[in-house]
Amino acid sequence: MIKMDSTEAIFDGLKDAGIDFIVSVPCVNLSKLLNMIDEDDEIIHIPVTREEEGIGLCAGAYLGGKRPAILMQNSGLGNSINALKSLTELYHFPLIMIMSHRGTEGENICGQVPMGQSTPLILEAMDFHFFKPGTPEGAYEDIRNSWEFSENEGKPVSILLEIKYW
Repeated sequence: MIKMDSTEAIFDGLKDAGIDFIVSVPCVNLSKLLNMIDEDDEIIHIPVTREEEGIGLCAGAYLGGKRPAILMQNSGLGNSINALKSLTELYHFPLIMIMSHRGTEGENICGQVPMGQSTPLILEAMDFHFFKPGTPEGAYEDIRNSWEFSENEGKPVSILLEIKYW
């Protein structure tokens, strides 16, 4: 069995889920993935400056017939809670949220740790399903299946990619 590359697994999962619209907030862990997305003519990629801006763009893209995803650090979850609850959940917009889950085991920046510890708790409190794949193969499967799950639930689904994933 061939071992999957961590970034290629995410990209392939997004492609196989039919994701064709992606917004992103910069993150060093996602930089290789963002380059791959930019090189793909089938995916519209819009970099944004704030996560809640991206949530709004994803909702509009879904209304326009696209399958959206947002790529961000988990610290951006705090910035986007209102948009996630009052826009995507209220109107049942599906959305895949790929999060570089900072502040977990191996984190070098102490300021990332509090939000890193709180991220799963916040998602649980919001009643949003999330996956924490530990391998590229697991990430591929979780991402590939997330769109259908999100569409059926009528709310966002998150993929938390911890430091050890990379």
